[in-house]
Amino acid sequence: MFALRQVAKVFSNGTKALEDITVEIAPGSFVALLGPSGCGKSTLLRLLSGLDAPSGGEISWGHAGKPAPGEIGYVFQDATLLPWADAAENVYLPLRLRGLSRAEAMPRVRAALAQVGLEGFEQTRPKGLSGGMKMRVSIARALVSEPALLLMDEPFAALDEFTRHKLQDDLLALWRRTGKTVVFVTHSIYEAAYLANRIVIMTPRPGRIATTLTPDLPDGPGRRESAAYHRLVAEITGSFQRILPV
Repeated sequence: MFALRQVAKVFSNGTKALEDITVEIAPGSFVALLGPSGCGKSTLLRLLSGLDAPSGGEISWGHAGKPAPGEIGYVFQDATLLPWADAAENVYLPLRLRGLSRAEAMPRVRAALAQVGLEGFEQTRPKGLSGGMKMRVSIARALVSEPALLLMDEPFAALDEFTRHKLQDDLLALWRRTGKTVVFVTHSIYEAAYLANRIVIMTPRPGRIATTLTPDLPDGPGRRESAAYHRLVAEITGSFQRILPV
């Protein structure tokens, strides 16, 4: 879907966030960007979204070209919902900004909320939703534009372990169902191992690609308990032990 070639990012204060990032991402991949805090994972996501520009190198897109802004869904670490608006109005926001009337948009809004398991909560405001439900609304808002590329910046980091596992399962199911390209930032080895079919391991700042892994885990409820999953966690852990300073 896109390729990064020798991409670098240096901020105006001189901080070198990324250096020599070269990687290709195929359409339909679920890619985890995994690395320690401050290694440039979120910066890389911003470059892909077009919210920021690289200082060097290039980002090239496939035969379909770079997705338009409405074709890129972005899920932040915080749900960032409008507190005065109900779930449906929050999900409607990107369509409203594109000029769609409420009547045109509401079937898509309801479908997006149903995709994330929130059918029946359309008129509930954020204060009436749990943390996990707020994040589901945020994901629905990213999906309602039917994006070709879904960028997710540690969306489950602030959730309790039970909710996090449930949303991981739901996200995997949604990815398999829709075939979207997902780039998912995390600093959790276990989360990256469980979710991704490609794991990009980054070094401490300036962020470089230390290695990439292509997991092949079984589908189904036993995925987290499988021997293959535990071997993958051990392999990722070993990779970090080799690149992190003692």
